[in-house]
Amino acid sequence: MQEEFKTMEETLDHLKSYVNTKISQVKLGAAEKASDMISVFVAKLLAALVLFFFFLFISLAVASGLGDYFGKPWLGYTIVAGFYLLAGFIIWFGRERLLRIPVMNAIIARLFRENSIQYEKN
Repeated sequence: MQEEFKTMEETLDHLKSYVNTKISQVKLGAAEKASDMISVFVAKLLAALVLFFFFLFISLAVASGLGDYFGKPWLGYTIVAGFYLLAGFIIWFGRERLLRIPVMNAIIARLFRENSIQYEKN
């Protein structure tokens, strides 16, 4: 009888160890996915910031050039503002197809991709 209890205790200890290992594995996997998502988000945010400043200065240059061309500085800035208003409407009315679905698909693909982080080998 003692031998059966000892075997049962060993089995329970192995089961606890297995469950704890699986929990640790899930935690590490979640941390890996989260850090991957955050690093991609930060990189894209920085790239978007640089592109924002590029478009800002290009827009100012185009507006100034159009203002010089038409002889009325305010007209150049109005034309550029109208272009951005039109672009804003296009993005707003196409936001489902242009933004929401592609972003959602990219997040899902990144979350469920196997071996999402490629470790560099020395």
